[in-house]
Amino acid sequence: MELTPLTAISAIDGRYRKQVQHLDEYFSEYALMKYRVLIEVEYLLFLEKKKFFKLSTKAIKHLQKLAADFGPEDAQEIKQIEFTTNHDVKAVEYFLKNELDKAGGKEAKEWIHFGLTSQDINNTAVPLSWKHAIEYEYLPGLLNLNAQLKLLAQEWHDIPMLAHTHGQPASPTRLGKEIMVFVERIENQVEQFIGIPFSGKFGGATGNFNAHHVAFPKMDWVKLGNEFVAGIGLNRQQFTTQIEHYDNLSAHFDCMKRINNILIDFSRDVWSYVSMEYFKQKTKKGEIGSSAMPHKVNPIDFENAEGNLGLANAVFEHLASKLPVSRLQRDLTDSTVLRNIGVPVAHTLIAFRSLEKGLGKLIINDAKIHEDLENNWAVVAEAVQTILRREKYPNPYEALKDLTRGNNTIDKKSIHQFIDGLKISDAVKKELKKITPHNYTGV
Repeated sequence: MELTPLTAISAIDGRYRKQVQHLDEYFSEYALMKYRVLIEVEYLLFLEKKKFFKLSTKAIKHLQKLAADFGPEDAQEIKQIEFTTNHDVKAVEYFLKNELDKAGGKEAKEWIHFGLTSQDINNTAVPLSWKHAIEYEYLPGLLNLNAQLKLLAQEWHDIPMLAHTHGQPASPTRLGKEIMVFVERIENQVEQFIGIPFSGKFGGATGNFNAHHVAFPKMDWVKLGNEFVAGIGLNRQQFTTQIEHYDNLSAHFDCMKRINNILIDFSRDVWSYVSMEYFKQKTKKGEIGSSAMPHKVNPIDFENAEGNLGLANAVFEHLASKLPVSRLQRDLTDSTVLRNIGVPVAHTLIAFRSLEKGLGKLIINDAKIHEDLENNWAVVAEAVQTILRREKYPNPYEALKDLTRGNNTIDKKSIHQFIDGLKISDAVKKELKKITPHNYTGV
């Protein structure tokens, strides 16, 4: 069968294709060719600028336009060359040599890929595409989601809500504050994430500029290599084998995995609040909540997000643990694995959109939240015993424990009766009676 969204094996190329198809520009085989061409062209023009050879203005403009306007037809041409070479990077080199012939730059053909090994191209092309995907897609998506959470936290700032520790009623909180917990956690991880460099490898067959140095021993190739890699927006690793060691890339994966874990935690909390009826969900005409139970409106967006985040993390985990490990100078396991770095990003972005969609459906169920607070007067026991400690009342914790523990009939009346029976001043009794599950929410 022809490959279509209906016949694709992967859900990101099938069911969710419309949501993530723009990631083709960073993670597809076409994108890898595009970035390889960009690196090869930039390197050739870098050498020309350093006066290793001379290119005509026409040839320079042709190469610049080729890199800027690289399209699927160019990628197909490279693929055709690869059928003969059976080497993907060499096919890019031959493609560019053909382009130089067209532009009258024949004399510069052998400067293409000068002194390089394939990984000098791969380990700059992939990090650069990764950097662009993070800066243009991932971080904007994450920050937009966090901004939505922050707006909801502000909107729900004054809504008191029964908290639950170990699944049991606990000291009340405010709904907005509970959302801010996740906002701050994400902000902290983003701060760590943006501090991780985007690094590349550029140093010849085994990282020592052997071919460069033997051809031009008086040139400072380390300095030139640093300048070139910095010029394309990456940090050059100073000591490498044939490949970049991927430690910083793995740090990115680990940080993204932690952010996803935070969002899984959030998804499960919202799911629980929906099941507790603290939230209702907006319905859309024609949508089905359950195939068997017409009354149901399932929290599917948060379940979808949790599933995609978990799947993304499974791949991130493998990428982070596998890529920094390679036999001696290099084995080829990194090559096939690197082609999949877009997979967890796609699942993560799908999850972001599911969360945004789910958040947009939430409606506060004030009646249920109020009811739960009113039915759990026992939670003010902490407040009462703490004020009694302040007043040096003997054994206040034990007194409240005897009253409340295992007692399912604690209400406003029983709490106030308990307070009336205490040997404390009327002023303190008045202070204690002002405390309710609705206002005992801290700061």
